[in-house]
Amino acid sequence: MPDYRINSDLDQMDLDVIHGFISQSYWAKGIPRDLLERALGNSLCFGLFDGGNNQIGFARMITDRATFAYLADVFVLESHRGRGLGKLLMQAIVDHPELQGLRRMMLATRDAHDLYAQYGFTPIPNPEILMQNLNPTVYG
Repeated sequence: MPDYRINSDLDQMDLDVIHGFISQSYWAKGIPRDLLERALGNSLCFGLFDGGNNQIGFARMITDRATFAYLADVFVLESHRGRGLGKLLMQAIVDHPELQGLRRMMLATRDAHDLYAQYGFTPIPNPEILMQNLNPTVYG
């Protein structure tokens, strides 16, 4: 198994890979690159790299680094799935020093509930308290 590493330095991440995946995702299909770059610049980002320094995964926390964080844009490229890399990425996130002592971390997922449950995420016991202002056509 090749060596893998996780880096939180946005300057070392491959924005072509990140945008290429996220702009085709079910949650952000069509997001313009400049908008995604601005979002990443305002987040705590985690890049997953293979032994050849190729970016193969990503996640970001939208956070105030004191009380709250929202996990977003998590992916491992399909060609690298099934190797426990999602777990490696999640462990790095929950262990990150700037994310300790938060009162709440949240996320939304369509299909990875089992992965996130391993890191303490649970269904919202009272979803009726949550609200959203959704504009699903904002990216065109």
